[in-house]
Amino acid sequence: MIVWLNGTHGAGKTTTSGLVQQLIPDSRVFDAEKVGETLMDVTPGLPATNNFQHWPPWRPLVVETARHILEYTGGTLVMPMTVLVEQYWREISAGLARHSIPVRHFVLHADQDTLRARIEGDTVLGPSTFRLAYLEPYAEAARTWLHSEAEVIDTTRLTPDQAAEQIACAVDK
Repeated sequence: MIVWLNGTHGAGKTTTSGLVQQLIPDSRVFDAEKVGETLMDVTPGLPATNNFQHWPPWRPLVVETARHILEYTGGTLVMPMTVLVEQYWREISAGLARHSIPVRHFVLHADQDTLRARIEGDTVLGPSTFRLAYLEPYAEAARTWLHSEAEVIDTTRLTPDQAAEQIACAVDK
């Protein structure tokens, strides 16, 4: 099984994924961003883009990497990864379904003011114009498709531990 933690930057995906992994037996975290980082290392570089998810190889490589990890280890993969383009989510979820891999799709949500404050106050990564630029695309995706395709966990007033507990309890049902 895959527990996919979606949501925009600042929602708490990375922190929460590690906590969820601790609560779900036989689970491990796989950050699909590493697939994008691998594609970014191709030389000479792939066509210019502001987001590696726009490269067509990224989506099937995420599916295949997750599939191979699960075939090798079994258990559950906890995948923290923002996907705001509906077509990309459909490609990934359909690819996983073709391999009979069940997905529990969660969106970690927070209101725009909270997200902005978290991004601007991030002491690890620091403030990021890249991360801030995704606030509006996230809001648009949430309004149009994303929240209807996932289980929404509002992290505005939750600690990461509380969010992880909600997700682990939902998965356990």
